[in-house]
Amino acid sequence: MSAIVEEQAQTTETLPPSRKVPHLEALESEGIHIIREVAAEFERPVLLFSGGKDSAVMLHLARKAFAPAPVPFPLMHVDTGHNFPEVIAYRDALVERLGLRLVVASVQSYIDSGKLRERADGTRNPLQTVPLLDAIADNKFDAVFGGGRRDEEKARAKERIFSLRDEFGQWDPRRQRPELWNLYNGRHKPGEHVRVFPLSNWTELDVWEYVEREGVELPSIYFSHAREVFKRNGMWLTPGEWGGPKDGEIVERKVVRYRTVGDMSCTGAVESVASSIGDVIAEIAVTTITERGATRADDKLSEAAMEDRKREGYF
Repeated sequence: MSAIVEEQAQTTETLPPSRKVPHLEALESEGIHIIREVAAEFERPVLLFSGGKDSAVMLHLARKAFAPAPVPFPLMHVDTGHNFPEVIAYRDALVERLGLRLVVASVQSYIDSGKLRERADGTRNPLQTVPLLDAIADNKFDAVFGGGRRDEEKARAKERIFSLRDEFGQWDPRRQRPELWNLYNGRHKPGEHVRVFPLSNWTELDVWEYVEREGVELPSIYFSHAREVFKRNGMWLTPGEWGGPKDGEIVERKVVRYRTVGDMSCTGAVESVASSIGDVIAEIAVTTITERGATRADDKLSEAAMEDRKREGYF
């Protein structure tokens, strides 16, 4: 440990309790700072909003960043067409209640037009890349907020808070820039854009504790409920038009909840009786598997599945 770092550590340890910033307040302050920096530095930001807990917290931070003024940029959802109905209903009700502008990039419309083809496994998550990149280009978005966290998955742990994407929307970890002293470099050439991750330093537990503290509304499927599911590759999936269940896969009624939301074909439920935020926090506090590791089949396609998709332009 260098002398400077050691001195800083000693200084932090000796601060009186009244001068130490509580953990959640520090994370909130950092997130708001990042969002305001983007609004000041970029011409056309957009916030990716899936209706999941991370994007809900990110939107909450954006509202706090500019209150009492409205959020000065739109939301964008890449809709696979296989999203959970509860999540879509939550998304639409929230947008209407807050008076926000929503841009929807539809995977289904690309399939209908022949620009994309269904995969044999029925999973549409990998098909989101083209509609996402087209929507960014068509709307000339130069900064795109995402709710990715470094504790989710190995490829996301490589990201900087400001992540430069080239003119093809592709990610190159070798082009990531240093971010010292909370200074973020948003420079980019015409056609390039920057992905921004205000929740980079948050964990799943941090998100839920913040949801509890702030009273952030979430879709009902995050909490325990009875649901018809079937098991595939060790995961409880919801039956649907996407292609499940297959022959031999038995539909059962289970008490479950979801740790993350996404395409129904690759997002699994976990058996749980956690029906309140406090119950969920207690459950997460003792788990040893991240929510993506436990419930996202698309991340299990290969050891580098997420990194491969990120290099192609996926979030």
